[in-house]
Formats: sequence, structure tokens, C-alpha cells
Amino acid sequence: MNEVQREFEIGEKGTRKCYLGKDLIFISGPCVIESEEFTLRCAETLLKIAEKHKIQLIFKASYDKANRTSINSFRGPGLEKGLKILKRVKEEIGLPVLSDVHCKEEVEPAADVLDVIQIPAFLARQTDLLLKAGKTQKPINIKKPQFASPESTKYIVEKILTTGNRKIMLCERGYAFGYGDLIVDFRGIPIMRTWANVIFDGTHSVQKPSAGEGISEGQRWLVPFLSRAAAAVGVDGFFFETHPEPEKALSDPKTSIDYKMFEKIIEEIKKIKDALNHS
Repeated sequence: MNEVQREFEIGEKGTRKCYLGKDLIFISGPCVIESEEFTLRCAETLLKIAEKHKIQLIFKASYDKANRTSINSFRGPGLEKGLKILKRVKEEIGLPVLSDVHCKEEVEPAADVLDVIQIPAFLARQTDLLLKAGKTQKPINIKKPQFASPESTKYIVEKILTTGNRKIMLCERGYAFGYGDLIVDFRGIPIMRTWANVIFDGTHSVQKPSAGEGISEGQRWLVPFLSRAAAAVGVDGFFFETHPEPEKALSDPKTSIDYKMFEKIIEEIKKIKDALNHS
């Protein structure tokens, strides 16, 4: 199997470009686009945090949450309106943007705006979707399925490699542990890093899927602990869903973190990385 690129550029003209492999990449933003004004305000705050802590940051927000537990859950503004809002984030705030695609038909319009295309965990074995995304030659962030072993992810990566796209990231977000719970097996990170770049998802990893009444529960207080562990094991970047008031978030209110916690985690991760570099 051909190898993925270990260093590549993320971002287009007019954005603050990120360079995977040069330093840690942080992917952050609200789980879903709640409104245009809200999204731009979140992006402005995250830009200030990125500048303060001198980190590389990609703005993340979903235009559609197509895999919500309940039919009554908020899904977002949809493809067309959502991409227009993310385009404003790029052009007015200057951050590169990431969002999920859910079917082949979404890939081309999404690729016109997104700097990184994300494949949701439940769809990460859908061959046609992976091939369509790979052919855009955009960086691809694959959320590792909760049911997939570390070893089996190389076949997911291999599908995209057949398109000639080598800009691939695997995002660790925990394994299904019985009903309504996830657990992170940190052995999986170095295993997956033998064939892909690995991003650690600190917020979805503490999720308790479908454990609430039509929603997923979670243990937000554990996010810093798992994130420190991932930093010590060694990853290429981190993924955190952030929100100004997590308990009021329209998606993932139990696992999203506020900006204060996000900044504290950034500081802890940087200390661990510096310690490893000087050991």
C-alpha cells in the first residue's frame, strides 16, 4: 500500500494555512451551524485563541447532522446555506474550514468551499463516498468507526489512496463498549499511525451514544484527561467541539467544551509535547 503524506498544506489563498507534520493541528468549532451570526462569532473567538496560543487551527462546523439519534433533533441549515456560511468564515475570518459529507452528491459542492472534507464514522466504510471524496484531492479527515479495530482502518485508508489522494487523516474517537458507551484504546493510536496521520477527538471520545432520552450523553469532565493521554502517546493533531455555552448547544451539549477549558487543554498539550521533545 502506498503511504499517506506525512506533511501537507491545509488552506487556500486568503486563509491562515496549516501545515500538517510541522506542528500539531487543532480542529475546533461548534458541532453544528446553529445560525450564521453564531458561527461567525465562534470563528472570531477561535481565531483569537489560535493567535494567543500560537496554534494551527481549522474551523469545524457541520452544515447537516444527518446521523442524529432522534428525528426531532436539530440538524443544521443544510448543504447550500451551510456552505455559504462556511465560505464567509473563510473569507471574513480567514480560517480554513472543515465539515462532514454524507453522500456522493454532496462531495463536489462541498469541495468548492471546504479545505478539509470529513467522512463521518458511520459512513467510513462506504466505498463510493470515500472514492468520490478522495478524487477531490482535498485533505480527508476520516472519523474512525466505533466498530472498527485499529488494524481494519488501513483498508479504509487504502480506498482513498487508490484515487491518488495521499492527504489523509484518521480521527480516533473511541470504540463501542457495550450499549451506550465508548472507550479509547490508546494502543490503537501508534498502530494506526503506521499507515495514516492520526487526529485525536477529545470530545466525541467521552460520548455515551444514545444514552439519554433521544440524545447522546457524555462525560465532559474527562476531556482533559484523555487529551493529555493522547498527547503523551503522540498524535498529529486534536479535534474538539467547542461552544460558548455547551449546555445550550443544539448538538452534543454533554460533550462540547467551552473556550476556557479549550485554552487550558491547549496549554497542557503544549507542555506535554515540549517535554517529549526534550526527553
